[in-house]
Amino acid sequence: MDSPMCLIDNVDGVLRPVPDAIDHLMRIRQRVVVVSVVGLYRTGKSYLMNKLAGRKDGFALGSTIQSKTKGIWMWCVPHPKQADHTLVLLDTEGLGDVEKGDSKNDAWIFSLAVLLSSTLVYNSRGTIDNQAVENLQYVTELTERIKVKSSSNASSDEEEGVDAQFVQFFPNFVWAVRDFTLQLRIDNRDVTADQYLEHSLELKKGTDRKVMNYNLPRACIRNYFPTRKCFVFQTPTSPENMVRLESMDDRELCQGFRETTDAFCHYVFQMSRVKTVKGGQGVTGRMLGHLVKMYVETIARGEVPCLENVVLAMAQIENQAAVEEGLKLYQSCMEPLKIRFPVDMDQMSDQHQRADQQATQEFMNRSFKDKNGEFLTRLANGIAKTYAELLIRNDDASEKKCQDLLRELSAPVSQKIQDGFFAKPGGYELYCDLHDKLVAQYRSTPNKGIRAEEVLERFLKEKSVESNSILQADQKLTDSEKQIHEEKKRVAVLQQEKAAEEEKRIELERTMEDDRKSQEEKTKKMEERMKEEIKQQQEEFEKALKVKLQEQEDLLKKGHKEKADLMEQEIQELKKSNKPEKSGGFWENVMPVVDTLLKVGEIFSQYKLMKGLRRK
Repeated sequence: MDSPMCLIDNVDGVLRPVPDAIDHLMRIRQRVVVVSVVGLYRTGKSYLMNKLAGRKDGFALGSTIQSKTKGIWMWCVPHPKQADHTLVLLDTEGLGDVEKGDSKNDAWIFSLAVLLSSTLVYNSRGTIDNQAVENLQYVTELTERIKVKSSSNASSDEEEGVDAQFVQFFPNFVWAVRDFTLQLRIDNRDVTADQYLEHSLELKKGTDRKVMNYNLPRACIRNYFPTRKCFVFQTPTSPENMVRLESMDDRELCQGFRETTDAFCHYVFQMSRVKTVKGGQGVTGRMLGHLVKMYVETIARGEVPCLENVVLAMAQIENQAAVEEGLKLYQSCMEPLKIRFPVDMDQMSDQHQRADQQATQEFMNRSFKDKNGEFLTRLANGIAKTYAELLIRNDDASEKKCQDLLRELSAPVSQKIQDGFFAKPGGYELYCDLHDKLVAQYRSTPNKGIRAEEVLERFLKEKSVESNSILQADQKLTDSEKQIHEEKKRVAVLQQEKAAEEEKRIELERTMEDDRKSQEEKTKKMEERMKEEIKQQQEEFEKALKVKLQEQEDLLKKGHKEKADLMEQEIQELKKSNKPEKSGGFWENVMPVVDTLLKVGEIFSQYKLMKGLRRK
């Protein structure tokens, strides 16, 4: 994208996805790293986004007290550090805009930034004091605006422990403090920006309302976000020059500001991970487009977005698209073979196996959470039906070519029969000589396809009446000689019948072998996918558990034993939430897929039936 575009429009407090922006995301097949910036209006959020994009201009900065950004704007650029990844920058409408005066609308924008991003940048000015933390009031409302599980699927224990699971799905948190003029010192010792942030987020002891109100936003930040980072920025230039910040050369900005900005960009590029959804699935631009639509449409209906429902709905869309793409790839891979029909069974089978493998891999690249193999089975069925149709077309092409060839080769013989050429003593011998040459020429003609022997068998049977009449009319031959010739002809026909049956047997065995290999390949791919998804879920869980255990340890060090005990409950709830994913066993998930894939083999039986009906 050359410049940003509005992703989510905000008109009179109503949020709507912008179709052109969604279409742009849908065309991005790469995985995305999504960085959102939130904060009070007129705090310089857009400047940071432009720096991440590597541009001076782009997101509107503005130089007045009015907020420039409305809704959520998006800028997609190539990731500067990760090849084949897209960096998606989301600049959000300023929170607390006095002209808007709608805190509920602000809360939804904040929630969307959390839901869509892999790194969330909170931008503020001055210092991280109590007021700055309280301005992050929206973080305390996240449990009211985001659900992990649908109500129908969540037990009462899971609903109570939902806070513990947020850390699995929430983005990294970066606090950018702008126009910082103080020294980074606490208790007369120098500290880092990160230590400054953690000090500002420390909880107070006590249970009275004032202490609880003080602790609530801090506890939410500590509990929900897996990693926290802080950058403190000096004022970039003199107050009178701030109005032209967008046009100023970097060399005109103060060195400390430039150094912090470079460190901020480096951190975001290096540490921001690919956006994932529940279950650890990496998100592509196309999937991000689905997420935006689903989340915003859910909010517009007055409902609370549910991570589980959205992921399942998105999986349905993506998996069906994966089926269609896989089948389309299979068909395109088989297309070059169609123009060469008829081909022999080896060529047909080899091309089918290559196309089937490529189509299956294409499906696997896009699909996810196809636990019962429903969509993989759809692909297998589609491929099997397409292959069966191609086999029939190849059959028909082979039969036509063989019939045309025999008609052409036998035309001179037929003409001689009409001319009475063989109606003389020794005529049968002449006929047999021409007939044998015809058959030999037919056999030596290449690329007849898989019906060569069957068509020849029918031809020989059809010509047996013609042959017998010439034999019986040949006065040169004795009765015993005629009987010998009749027996030789009968043996030749029987041998041809066997050749035709052998041709059919080889074809059937090869189609069955194709089916077996296809089933094995798909089962193997599904096993690999399920193992990968289980591994992703386990890594997601372990990362969240590590964060919780570290938080519990910090609370104990600070003397917050009661809060540490509450954290223990969260840890236990988090462990419980991991059990359903691991229960049931790997093979209990894989075997239903194997069973459904085995049924695909019935299609080849149907193919044989269809071909038999066509023959009749």
